[in-house]
Amino acid sequence: MSNKNYIKLAKKSAAKQISELKKINKVFNNTFVKAVESIYQCKGKVICAGIGKSGLISRKVSATLSSVGISSFFLSPSEANHGDLGQIDKKDLLLVFSYSGNTSELNSILKYANRFNIKIIGVASKPDSNLIKASDVKIVIPSVKEADPTGMVPTSSTSITLLFGDCLAVALMNKIKFSKERFKVFHPGGNIGQALLLVKDIMVSGSKIPKIKITSSIKEATSKITKYNLGLAIVMKNNIVQGILTDGDARRSLRYNFKSQNLKKIMNSNPVFVSENSSASKALAIMNKKKITSLVVTSEKNLNSRNRYKDLKGIVHIHSILQFGIKWVLEKEN
Repeated sequence: MSNKNYIKLAKKSAAKQISELKKINKVFNNTFVKAVESIYQCKGKVICAGIGKSGLISRKVSATLSSVGISSFFLSPSEANHGDLGQIDKKDLLLVFSYSGNTSELNSILKYANRFNIKIIGVASKPDSNLIKASDVKIVIPSVKEADPTGMVPTSSTSITLLFGDCLAVALMNKIKFSKERFKVFHPGGNIGQALLLVKDIMVSGSKIPKIKITSSIKEATSKITKYNLGLAIVMKNNIVQGILTDGDARRSLRYNFKSQNLKKIMNSNPVFVSENSSASKALAIMNKKKITSLVVTSEKNLNSRNRYKDLKGIVHIHSILQFGIKWVLEKEN
């Protein structure tokens, strides 16, 4: 078979699945709303369960729910039959996936939940299946045509079930008013954690900010810059930012023995500001564009007004950003 035939088959399979996935809209009804509300009102954990490929989908849905702050874990029905039923509490909720709805391994966990009045959200394609009959919230996934040559291998059926799980999670995210700030709490590491880092998370603040008075001598300024090891100092007057003095500016002034010791004449009186709520990657992009290594940090509300000079929150340095591995913006800009 030629490479072109492989591509043709893949496109045909994709087209079939895309067409079948449109049937998901039939699920979005009052029962779907009831499922969202049930999970939202759950006082315990959302326990996802399933066997085989439905088990893999169940694991993914559980992981997604956990990642947005909805307490959840996956429970294998097979293991549950050998003692793990004790993990299920009366305050919990079961979210069970089975495309056929008649998987025998589910029977014990369903009977246990019904016996102790534990709410079940059942997701299956057959309305008369054991799973749907045992469930308090009955989600009937539309039957779909599989996208493989035999029409038997789970392809479209797994895709539409996974799509339902993602849509359920998105609806819940809106219900709990999920935000990037909350997402960052649950994803401190990896690429997601890096992308969600804010300037205020990595800036130098408080007593760690190198500040010098406008009346300071260049020698005093150089000493302060060296002590704080940021390569600069913020020039202040009456707690108001007057400008930035870099190590290079100060040392050049000393080298050439400038008669004037007035910092106003050698400092940058128009420093670049950034909001404390801006992403670290955005701060890096600004530095790259302006060809500078530090930004003065102020509050979001004062960023675009003269009040930013009165509202010093900190300094963000390029070294701090790069230490967290945020390099892609710099590479992209170049």
